[in-house]
Amino acid sequence: MTYFPRWREVSAQDGRAVAPDERLPWAQTLAMGIQHVIAMFGATVLAPLLMGFDPNVAVLMSGVGTLIFFVTVAGRVPSYLGSSFAFIGVVIAASGYGGSGPNLNLGVALGGIIACGAVYLGIGGLVSLLGTAWIERMMPPVVTGAVVAVIGLNLAGIPIKNMAPTAFDAWMQAATFCSVALVAVYSRGMAQRLLILIGLLVASAVYALLTNGLGLGKPIDFSGVAHAAWWGMPHFATAVFDPAAILLIAPVVVILVAENLGHIKAVGAMTGQSLDRYMGRAFMGDALATMVSGACGGTGVTTYAENIGVMAATRIYSTLVFVFAALLGILMGFSPKFGALIQAIPLAVMGGVSIVVFGLITVAGAKIWVDNRVDFSQARNLMVVAITLILGTGDYTLKLGGVALGGIGTATFGAILLNALLSLGKAAEKRR
Repeated sequence: MTYFPRWREVSAQDGRAVAPDERLPWAQTLAMGIQHVIAMFGATVLAPLLMGFDPNVAVLMSGVGTLIFFVTVAGRVPSYLGSSFAFIGVVIAASGYGGSGPNLNLGVALGGIIACGAVYLGIGGLVSLLGTAWIERMMPPVVTGAVVAVIGLNLAGIPIKNMAPTAFDAWMQAATFCSVALVAVYSRGMAQRLLILIGLLVASAVYALLTNGLGLGKPIDFSGVAHAAWWGMPHFATAVFDPAAILLIAPVVVILVAENLGHIKAVGAMTGQSLDRYMGRAFMGDALATMVSGACGGTGVTTYAENIGVMAATRIYSTLVFVFAALLGILMGFSPKFGALIQAIPLAVMGGVSIVVFGLITVAGAKIWVDNRVDFSQARNLMVVAITLILGTGDYTLKLGGVALGGIGTATFGAILLNALLSLGKAAEKRR
């Protein structure tokens, strides 16, 4: 056995699935890598914009993170690592970001992201030694679904209150989320998988027509794009380790664990090869990638459902595809012109997209309940979800000495502890 697989070349013409330890001819592998970059692009760029991060750094670190993950799992788990939306709410809360322009308090958010990655790394080590059963007991679907839903609900006020300063902007937000919804419902294939990106482009074109063309609002300024260089270094940033920010951001590890556990099990089911023995390595690879990203000024990263969707559609699971995708992401990260183009997107359009994305995060939590048939006729499940949702949405805050634990943190820890407390009787019954 070698550390990396010996990828055997196969043809895609016979219609069968391509396994993780197989590869297509190099030209086709490159083409598949481009497709995976397109799939991750919209969400990986959107997340840093919503937090005030440099999108060039985020895309660059998504590529670097994917390579770190690839090496950590010995090239045996097919996955792309992109910007994690789980960090958005806590980063905004920790840094006091207002919703537009660069985040002036970025350092404290980066320190929290690195700390979250360090906790995640420890969990990955435990999973490598003990397996995943203890995680599934501590964070059953009723808990993970509630915490994921809270992330979206806690963010709801940002696009509504901060990203539509005029009546025209509010109407453009509506036009944007309608554009995304129309793409989601009426398109098919790859267009449907890129619903956020396509909806954003359509809404931006409408915005440009109404403002640059008809003078109805603040026009899009393309001067930054024109003056930006094609190639150059992105704007890296330095982390600041603030206890309050760390306490607020570190609980996101619960989401990352639940998310990646589900993603890797899904990929294993699709490939017909159980990947459970690599679960600990996968957690550690994602954790290391998150720490490196935070140390350079990038967002926390996670395995991407968008790329898993591409694998499901194409039945091509070769891990070498993700090496090509990662290298392309790194190449894009070194283009200031690409970053300037992203920064030119109107605030109202970003606000409309945010409404969709935050809503989808909330619904993803509910989907966990549905998929796992969580029984809300049980008082325990009902109480865990009801209390958690209000704690997070209302931004319930507890002070621990000089440190304040905000809504998402109290909701996360509250859900875990409340579920454990309310399960004591059930555990006692099993012992009898």
